[in-house]
Amino acid sequence: MRFTSKIIFTTIFIFGCGFVKAQVKQLKLARVDEMANLPQPLKIIDWKLMAQNFDKTIYNFKAKGDYWPMVWMDSTNKNFAQPVMGIYTAVGDVRQGAQHNKGMFHEALANMGSVLGATLIGIDKSKQGNMNYVAMLKNYFNSDTKWNIMMNNTAPEVALLGGGYGRDWWYDVYPNLLFYAICEKYPNEKDFDWIAKSIADKFYKADSILNGNYNYSYFDYAQMKPMKNLICAQQDAAAGHAWVLYAAYKKFGDKRYLKGAISAMTALEANKINPTYELLMPFGAYLAARMNVEQGTNFDVEKLLGWTFDGTAVCREGWGVLTGKWNGYDISGVVGSTVDHGGYGFLMNTFDAAWPLVPIVRYKPAYANAIGKWMLNAVNASRFFYPQYMPANRQTIPQFAAVTKGVIAYEGFAKSSTFDTLYTDKISPVAQGDGPKWVPGKNPAVSQFSVYGSGHVGIFGSIVAKTNVDGILKLDVLATDFYRSKAYPTYLIYNPYQENKSIIYNIKGNKKVDLYDAIAQKFIAKNVSATTKIMVGNRNSVLIVETPSSSKITTSGRNMFANGIVVDYQRNKY
Repeated sequence: MRFTSKIIFTTIFIFGCGFVKAQVKQLKLARVDEMANLPQPLKIIDWKLMAQNFDKTIYNFKAKGDYWPMVWMDSTNKNFAQPVMGIYTAVGDVRQGAQHNKGMFHEALANMGSVLGATLIGIDKSKQGNMNYVAMLKNYFNSDTKWNIMMNNTAPEVALLGGGYGRDWWYDVYPNLLFYAICEKYPNEKDFDWIAKSIADKFYKADSILNGNYNYSYFDYAQMKPMKNLICAQQDAAAGHAWVLYAAYKKFGDKRYLKGAISAMTALEANKINPTYELLMPFGAYLAARMNVEQGTNFDVEKLLGWTFDGTAVCREGWGVLTGKWNGYDISGVVGSTVDHGGYGFLMNTFDAAWPLVPIVRYKPAYANAIGKWMLNAVNASRFFYPQYMPANRQTIPQFAAVTKGVIAYEGFAKSSTFDTLYTDKISPVAQGDGPKWVPGKNPAVSQFSVYGSGHVGIFGSIVAKTNVDGILKLDVLATDFYRSKAYPTYLIYNPYQENKSIIYNIKGNKKVDLYDAIAQKFIAKNVSATTKIMVGNRNSVLIVETPSSSKITTSGRNMFANGIVVDYQRNKY
């Protein structure tokens, strides 16, 4: 952006109390209320830069160093007659690489996650160097097994080596959410449309067969039968079905998919206990808010957000969002087990929770403060997964930090070492990972560094930006709002301080805009460009929508439009 002496700074005053009150009454989340207003020690790293560095460092077939490179080519041609890039799940995993298991043991969670993360920050992975990494993802579409959905591996020969694959429902469902998100970003990629339709058809038929009862360990999408095994029931798979089906409805316009999405959401909400298992519940909360305003449904957003955050899950005991201060470190906001060794948070789960939870405020701005405060805590604490940001006495293997080249984080951190007899001298929180437990006695200590989780960093990178005030973030609400209707740039800004704060608000591009605050439900500035100042009330939010200056404003029902594009979904409701 080029600045000139002609820039005019405008100060806009938005007060949570006092002069001007926010019109949208804010709703609380009990778990978020437990979090620090201003977490300490406070440091917001440049997540977009981290994502850029991850991509250029990991996607280097000629990388030098112990355990490098982190990628290889798999030429087994499973499902599609083409090679696919393999990427390590964890550093030094002895099961992986070109020389092990025919090179075919790699996971969609790592490969798709890194492609999506890079894409979200503006990297075109369909033509990077001489490679089309997007097209390679087709190999995870398991046509050879007749499942005809995306799965975590390309073939059953290696499935039992890792997580999921045909026996653990979230592992089978989540790659399809990742694929659909990638599919939106690469709409012209060969074969993607019919693959996406196959997935939607499978999920629609599965939901019809389940008929409201998701009390199963997984679903066999070849036999089209629900299955039970030693893994407890994963009813939150309904949220994954629903998200994919609603995306498919938006993509293809087939009303069967809308019917299926509503059916799956109804099944999810009907649970009498918190059915959270892994990653999928936040997508249910997001869909509840979005479908309520777009389709006139009446799903219980508060209930689903409570299941997401509260740590009251029964099957996956205590799964939710961690809170607390451990030996002077605020660790609130990370996602994982709230009970394992006093709490065990995970990197990928935290990144991926932001995907559905940040855009939820577009459709339910009453949660702006809660989501803003949670994100501040999550963003701050997530740097502790990286060895360069965690003191040596709080990580298990600081002596191997150089192996990460500054872009690979530990898989998680816990209140105390989950290895029990190892690393007992480490001070809480303890940065660590489970890699050595996957292949006991063979996987090296460095397998605690998580390539798969680190690859999802682009989610934070696309959403999170700093402002001129430390601790006040500018969150891009549209970055991960996939298959949405056309929208103007929308940003959530939350002020965690006890006093009102003035922030410098930057407007991208050479354009003049009017700034609408969807919480105050009014325009707070007209005909501004480049840079302006906004005063954000103490412990309050603004939800800024940048509409073109002099737009034609109309309303229909609860929707307010600028030039025919929705600006506020709940105008005058409050």
